Amino acid sequence: MVRSLRRPKLAVWKFASCDGCQLSLLNCEEELLAIASQMEIAYFLEASRATGRGPYDISLVEGSISTPHDAERIKAVRRISRVLVTIGACATAGGIQALRNFSQVEEWRRLVYARPEYVQTLETSTPVAAHVPVDFELRGCPISKTQLVEVISAFLHGRRPAVPSHSVCMECKRRGTPCVMVARGTPCLGPITQAGCGAICPAYGRGCYGCYGPTETPNPTSLMSWWKGLGVEDGDLVRVLRTFNAGAEAFRAESERREAH
Repeated sequence: MVRSLRRPKLAVWKFASCDGCQLSLLNCEEELLAIASQMEIAYFLEASRATGRGPYDISLVEGSISTPHDAERIKAVRRISRVLVTIGACATAGGIQALRNFSQVEEWRRLVYARPEYVQTLETSTPVAAHVPVDFELRGCPISKTQLVEVISAFLHGRRPAVPSHSVCMECKRRGTPCVMVARGTPCLGPITQAGCGAICPAYGRGCYGCYGPTETPNPTSLMSWWKGLGVEDGDLVRVLRTFNAGAEAFRAESERREAH
């Protein structure tokens, strides 16, 4: 809970990622002015080279832990942060970088880099919560700016963020979008994916890609059986579960089970 006469300090940190979730904060535009009036944005290199010293009241962390340096730096960030919130698929589930977790990282390093001996990396790409305690995880690839403002506001006022844990299917029903899987036979990850995007893909007749990761109580085994009934091969089932949230436990476990068949 943040109660002080001074403005609380906000810090934004980047680890292995594309910067898309930090851009979501910059894209808040009018809301960003309101945030800046309530908080001191003390450390945000994506927005300014000027930095304020910690400790910080709220730290937003983007990106996965993928190098030995990352693993040490996130501990330092945790020590100087009263509240630590991870934002985006990379920080909450390892991101696309977690695809390395299903193969030998040394082989990838030799294929990708001309001088692999200069590249230091961990065997796996892992979420921040695997290394330090996290106060809240905000999912998405990228995150929803509306949800981000809600999370910041919630911690400023000492309450739990009101971010939905239900599936994308609920968002389809609210906007009156016919179920693409039932009506058209289009494979869709909506039933096992957490809401937050507004069900954009089904609204345009496409199946959900699972950008927000597993919902609170997913049943990927059942959904993948439905996909099989729609003619999707096992190899494609594995691939669809290994996209933005490949390291999320529910998606990872089901993809490995399917791969073992």
